[in-house]
Amino acid sequence: MKQLSNRQILLGITGGIAAYKSAELVRRLKDHGADVRVVMTAAAMEFITPLTLQALSGNPVHTALLDPEAEAGMGHIELARWADLILVAPASADFMARLANGRGDDLLTTLCLATPAPIALAPAMNQGMWRDPATQANADTLRQRGVALFGPAAGEQACGDIGPGRMLESEQLAELAAGLFNSRALDGISLSITAGPTREAIDPVRYISNHSSGKMGYALAEAAADAGARVTLISGPTQLPCPPRVTRVDVISADDMYKASMANMGSCDIFIACAAVADYRPAHIEEQKIKKQNTSMNIELVRNPDIVSAVASHDQRPFTVGFAAETQDVIHYAKGKLEKKNLDMIIANDVSDTRIGFNSDENSVTVVDPSGQQKLEQMGKRQLAKQLIDLIAARYAEQKRDHSS
Repeated sequence: MKQLSNRQILLGITGGIAAYKSAELVRRLKDHGADVRVVMTAAAMEFITPLTLQALSGNPVHTALLDPEAEAGMGHIELARWADLILVAPASADFMARLANGRGDDLLTTLCLATPAPIALAPAMNQGMWRDPATQANADTLRQRGVALFGPAAGEQACGDIGPGRMLESEQLAELAAGLFNSRALDGISLSITAGPTREAIDPVRYISNHSSGKMGYALAEAAADAGARVTLISGPTQLPCPPRVTRVDVISADDMYKASMANMGSCDIFIACAAVADYRPAHIEEQKIKKQNTSMNIELVRNPDIVSAVASHDQRPFTVGFAAETQDVIHYAKGKLEKKNLDMIIANDVSDTRIGFNSDENSVTVVDPSGQQKLEQMGKRQLAKQLIDLIAARYAEQKRDHSS
């Protein structure tokens, strides 16, 4: 099951003995890649503590509709918009009745009324309560409104009765939740991407760098996360905010970026080398600021590690995509790099064109792989990133099929 990668699930917990299962449900949802936030009713807190759910989810637990501290952190309307799915487990007979009647008298019912996201309930109650005509009428009303009901299961209950009303097990609920989403091109894939420039220190105040803004790499990271990937963005110094659902690792120098990239080998399925990495660094970094004395200054430079070549030759090699930022003979140099560095794909662009070069909001590239090349005309970098991620995902899936056949 991979459809929960990067999905944002709001888990509602209502009052019932089955609330103890919600702790395991949080773990299962997170195991499958979801970001989980928990909302508890007052009755739920009689069965399990918010602290337990906070520790397991890694996020604050929301319990009150008009909590000033919670509203300052993430208001209830913002929380309703945040969710890709609201899953209420357990859903008590009382909660189902209130939701069926459009009540908004606590935080959880208010969120269900306000959210544009789908809603799913996992009923849990005594078998007599579940069979009661009022509960069945409420269940029918909720189904007609598009609310999904997961279960209940039949079996022995905490009160000693035997019959329908047991909450489904956590793994079943996670799988049913995943089934509400369409599969995406990179669901469950671990992807690393380098972005931005590097800075190679000369002394404590000076460095060698380049004009890369990081915009293309950040757009690719955002597009990959939208496609379901677990994204690690290894970023040189930029002024850009980290895209949602992306883990950013900040680095300064090429050596820093190399070490961060190598640390992901073994857990990385796709590696995209989009950063403008300095090819050289000063052989010696002065401990104090260099004073102006002579009319010229000589700096000895040494080669930096070639990150994308190191990744492509690694024993646990991921699908490796490089970038070729050139100022002349762009395709010729790109094809040479593709072969020399043993890459699966290379994305070439002409940075001498000021309309699409460094710091521009638009780009035009040519995608080159062993099967040929494809030109993508000038467009916004976010739009271009989505097309590139689609191409990378398709080529990656094709390669996986070839290797497995």
